[in-house]
Amino acid sequence: MPRSSKKVSSVIGEAAAPTIAELSAQPQVDFELDFLGRILERHPRFVEALRCHASNLSAKKRIAESLMVERRIIQLRPTDALAHYNLACSHALLRQPDQALASLRKALELGYHDFRFILQDRDLDTLRTDPRFRKLLREFDRR
Repeated sequence: MPRSSKKVSSVIGEAAAPTIAELSAQPQVDFELDFLGRILERHPRFVEALRCHASNLSAKKRIAESLMVERRIIQLRPTDALAHYNLACSHALLRQPDQALASLRKALELGYHDFRFILQDRDLDTLRTDPRFRKLLREFDRR
């Protein structure tokens, strides 16, 4: 007679798997956070999963956690311009302008040049009145 998954889970110390009904009731972002979290427990260097996880954390306004994931991506891929750009966004959302501008500079140095998106990205709104922001964009727009 097979044992139920709940009994097996409790024996090995894992949480019981959610039912289909519980999964269907979750918002998509919550499902993805749980799903990607489980994948990342097993494969912590899976950069694309880390990227999605950081984006979902940010969507849930869990910016400090998203920032930690972005830092992990940069550890794995230090020359990834998009990772530095996303880190800049997280710093800006946390109202850390010095770190945001340093990360944005690094992203631009590494080749992130979607100036149209930078100018409309709401994540960077806290930087728009900072003269260093405009100066930085002018410096790289000329290149």
